Amino acid sequence: MLYRLNQLLLTLGLSPYWANLLNQCIAFCIVLTIAFTADYICRRLLLSVVARIIERTKVKWYNVLLDNRLLSNIARIVAPFIISSLVPMVFAHSSTKLVGFLMKLTDIYILITILCIINSLFKSIYTLYSLNEKFRDRPLKGLLQTMQVALWFVGVVIGIAILFNRNPLTLLAGLSASAAILMLVFKDSIMGVVSGVQLSANNMLKVGDWITIPKYNADGVVVEVTLNTVKVRNWDNTISTIPPYALVSDSFQNWRGMEESGGRRIKRSISIDMNSVRFCTPPMLEKFKEITLLKSYIEKTESEIEAYNEEMGIDNSVLVNGRRQTNLGVFRAYLVAYLRSLPRINQEQTLLVRHLQPTEDGLPVELYFFSANTEWIAYEDLQADVFDHLLAIIPEFGLRVFQSPTGYDFKKQP
Repeated sequence: MLYRLNQLLLTLGLSPYWANLLNQCIAFCIVLTIAFTADYICRRLLLSVVARIIERTKVKWYNVLLDNRLLSNIARIVAPFIISSLVPMVFAHSSTKLVGFLMKLTDIYILITILCIINSLFKSIYTLYSLNEKFRDRPLKGLLQTMQVALWFVGVVIGIAILFNRNPLTLLAGLSASAAILMLVFKDSIMGVVSGVQLSANNMLKVGDWITIPKYNADGVVVEVTLNTVKVRNWDNTISTIPPYALVSDSFQNWRGMEESGGRRIKRSISIDMNSVRFCTPPMLEKFKEITLLKSYIEKTESEIEAYNEEMGIDNSVLVNGRRQTNLGVFRAYLVAYLRSLPRINQEQTLLVRHLQPTEDGLPVELYFFSANTEWIAYEDLQADVFDHLLAIIPEFGLRVFQSPTGYDFKKQP
């Protein structure tokens, strides 16, 4: 056929050189047409068969294979193999150099197709593991990117070896001699791989964790862990990108333990005017007994104090003698009982009310407890409700909140 085509071109007045060149180009176009037609038919046939299987079985991983083009890439292997089979036959009477060059290009085409198949396989495995609850929050994307870099690196070496008729192992040995240069060029990638392995192996970080990194002004949820970056969505919906090795070399705060513990800490204090602290008088104690949360505490404490003072022979006419309840002490007891009564507080974790070091701004009374709901809005609501109540009931105990004077404080009272 090609011989007849060549003769036809010669009869049309073309020189033997141009007739032979045009003949070879037409022949190569025919080979490509056959190869890519077969490729199209195989892909349509394979994908249609798989689509029918998906409709019948409803298996999820079939969809994953389709989404990552694994089956499509497998079907594409037909075209290079057809070209590889037909080229020696079509160009049997051509120069060996031309045939050798075309075979090299065909081998590289086959190599690229195989690399695409393996790459799609890696992506499909990554997608399947990402859908699994057990592995969804693991930094799998960094591992995928590492495998992709290694795959294409080996592919490029093999491609160069095919093109220049070299042994791939010889090229790899030559590259090892320039390892220092390669490490300098791929420094960030290598550090990212090592850091990603450390983060994953030590369970330091995973997708969905709330982390705080003051150095990078990052405070939010980890949305992606890749080979070179860790993406954090801050609470203001901005994105911070942080190199993985920075999380290994620098300190950062991970709030995962708080979320898994079922309690979020509230640690806040309010300053009391120390001039308002005094011993409780009998009328004050009678008034406090009317508070449901304090009745049993007042009765129990008073009986203990009376027994102690009687045993020690205390002269109760002087208040500084013996033991006495104070309005601040009763107030602290009320706060503990109040916090214990709230269902929104985690009662299994630490709960206390304590005094801090007195300062020129008064005596700080600190509340330390844990919210049962770790969500931000519920946490803030609980914190606000507790301190709203605290500020409202402080005057009931004869105490005053310490604050800097305002215009209202200097206003003359009628």
